[in-house]
Amino acid sequence: MRHRCRVKKLSKPADQRRALLRSLSTELIRHGRITTTLIRAKVVRSKVDKMITLAKDGSLAARREALGYIYDKQLVHALFEQAPTRYGSRQGGYTRILHTVPRRGDNAEMAIIELV
Repeated sequence: MRHRCRVKKLSKPADQRRALLRSLSTELIRHGRITTTLIRAKVVRSKVDKMITLAKDGSLAARREALGYIYDKQLVHALFEQAPTRYGSRQGGYTRILHTVPRRGDNAEMAIIELV
């Protein structure tokens, strides 16, 4: 049975959805805070948490996996240097989602996602 095992499709084909999540994750790690729709923020939260968990591990295999996902190579190296000291005592929950006012054009629920 596949009950409740579905992925948020974000109204996009799989390749576009994957590229969107990679770019949102890259920009969130680069800037520390981005504004996007609520659903996109909820989906990208799990991806960013996984990247930070890989950075805390710090092994070569984890670094290669992160390099395959995050677009910027220098950003991956900076993340792997900073994550163990910044998130060493934290057991997950590296991001925070704050609800904001709806978007003016289509009334979509907006949110700010930031690194804790």
